[in-house]
Amino acid sequence: MEQLQGRDLLSIADLNAQELGMLLKVSQQLKSGELKPRCDKTLGLLFTKASTRTRVSFTVAMYQLGGNVIDLNPNVTQVGRGEPLEDTARVLSRYLDALAIRTFAQKDIETFAEFAEIPVINALTDLEHPCQILADLMTIQECFGSLGGLTITYLGDGNNVAHSLLLGGALAGVNVHVATPPNYQPDPQIVDQAKSLAQNKSQILITNDAIAAVEGAQVIYTDVWASMGQEDLADSRVPIFQPYQVNDSLIEHADKEAIVLHCLPAHRGEEITNEVIEGQRSRVWQQAENRMHAQKALLVSLFAENS
Repeated sequence: MEQLQGRDLLSIADLNAQELGMLLKVSQQLKSGELKPRCDKTLGLLFTKASTRTRVSFTVAMYQLGGNVIDLNPNVTQVGRGEPLEDTARVLSRYLDALAIRTFAQKDIETFAEFAEIPVINALTDLEHPCQILADLMTIQECFGSLGGLTITYLGDGNNVAHSLLLGGALAGVNVHVATPPNYQPDPQIVDQAKSLAQNKSQILITNDAIAAVEGAQVIYTDVWASMGQEDLADSRVPIFQPYQVNDSLIEHADKEAIVLHCLPAHRGEEITNEVIEGQRSRVWQQAENRMHAQKALLVSLFAENS
């Protein structure tokens, strides 16, 4: 696991296919109890966005490893008063062993990584959510035994989750279909990057046709239609996104063994119906649990000298 020691994870594309496979394998070994590493390390959480799963899963993961966690709430630290990111990164490097950041701008986390001397982990930005996709791929692998050749269909807004899913799926050899309304498609640069990573091993499809995207898919994935910071747009988006709702009718077009994922929190009755998220195809709670196991694997790999 030395291959990730001391590195940053700002994008899922910071990994190669071998490294991604290694993390998924270690995630399963940690979950099963086959691996029981210990590390005397301290992780800082610097979150300027609200968080339930990310905050709790990182915290529990570190405690289970025998480490410590410091919650660097911007409201009670100098970060919230405008201390330069460069200065904060240098200082925190003297205290911590790794730093997980959840913020708006990808540029901010890149600045932290440039000036910090410790691993910096992207715990969510407006551009990407790499830790979520580690858990997603782990869950899919648990359900189907392997990833190669499967098709994941993501429906909704072409947001940070869609971006990381495109990149992570391409690395894993998974076909990724993304169906969004016109004008809500993922960043074209991310799409081009995903196609480059796929290298003809998998298909990347961007479409406005929800039914065509779902046809034959083994995994159906959705997220809220308005991300954090876009709450004022939520109501106006409902009629635009309604054709992309994950419901029983849409699922009929998928593979008969298809599962449903949602990164949570969910707005039941909007992007997904209550019947689907509570139905037998749903693997949403397994997916949420796997955040902890996947992030623990990432931490173990970053702290490889003590694993």
